[in-house]
Amino acid sequence: MQRLTKWLMLSMLFAPLMSVAAAKIDTNAPDFKLQDSFGKTVSLSDFKGKYVVLEWTNHLCPYVVKHYGSDNMQSLQRQYTEKDVVWLSIISSAEGKQGHVNAQKANELTQSRSAAPSHVLFDEDGQVGRLYKAKTTPHMYIINPQGKLSYAGAIDSIKSANPADIAKATNYVTAGLNNLLAGKPVTQKLTKPYGCSIKYKS
Repeated sequence: MQRLTKWLMLSMLFAPLMSVAAAKIDTNAPDFKLQDSFGKTVSLSDFKGKYVVLEWTNHLCPYVVKHYGSDNMQSLQRQYTEKDVVWLSIISSAEGKQGHVNAQKANELTQSRSAAPSHVLFDEDGQVGRLYKAKTTPHMYIINPQGKLSYAGAIDSIKSANPADIAKATNYVTAGLNNLLAGKPVTQKLTKPYGCSIKYKS
């Protein structure tokens, strides 16, 4: 009886996302609802008609530090949010694991790093991260105004934690967004992400 009750509870918990297809390039990006660092519930569908960037992040990951310590990530956030692109930074680190933060800490990080995402979202149970098959921090996605996934993968072409490599790398997010905003197709739609593994709930 206890096993049945536990199974039913888990089924109810995961049912909303179990019925949604996983993210695939050139198909509809799965909708989701997450709470942001100011306590607001944010849905992907809120931004239909706009370009959306999803950025999986963990402030303690050296690969994330590479892009924030150099102001690379913040520059991208500012550059594209000024062009009406929505930028969602998502934290899927489970409670007690590296990179997990509360709302106050998330807002402190945004301020201290001069970051400029549209929202910082919490995915403590990892359901959204797993739905998008997010594997690393950073792991980047671009969704077009029609709600289709246009890019998924690494932020750039050089797999290192060395900030000196940023200038030498091809930035896939920049390339993808610039093409899309110019009415052109994304040339590299799928790349292999690099970084720290996402610290999902076990």
